[in-house]
Amino acid sequence: MTQTLSDISEAMKQIDFCTLSTHTGDGAIGARPMSNNRNVDYEGDACFFTYDDRRMVADIERDANVGVTYLGSAGIKGLVGAPGAFIHVEGKASIVRDSARFREHWDKSLDRWFPQGPETPGVAMIEVAARRIHIWDGEEEAEIKLPKAVD
Repeated sequence: MTQTLSDISEAMKQIDFCTLSTHTGDGAIGARPMSNNRNVDYEGDACFFTYDDRRMVADIERDANVGVTYLGSAGIKGLVGAPGAFIHVEGKASIVRDSARFREHWDKSLDRWFPQGPETPGVAMIEVAARRIHIWDGEEEAEIKLPKAVD
């Protein structure tokens, strides 16, 4: 079975929330829900907004290796018998604190959490560059290693 980033991008447009997992300072795994606002043109990078003082920001600054898991009710093109799309992304995260970059990825629905938009004090963007993507449909699975992936 061959899957492309385009196939995954289409499936991800149907998924609003995912789980971002980080490595905490005490060696545990911290996971929290994040929204992609269904504003997805996925080419291997995903951006999420948060506040700079959150634990996940400190986790990422300490260890940039993260996991992002998506679960959707729609299947992925080419996968049959799908109860839904299960997509897990392994990647490297970075913290962006540049409001010009925020505006490139801003969606009006974010104003709910960030009332002053991209200029909200303390806002930060987490950018996850995928290294490997694993997908399942309940019966079949596939893995994509991205060309820009560096071990």
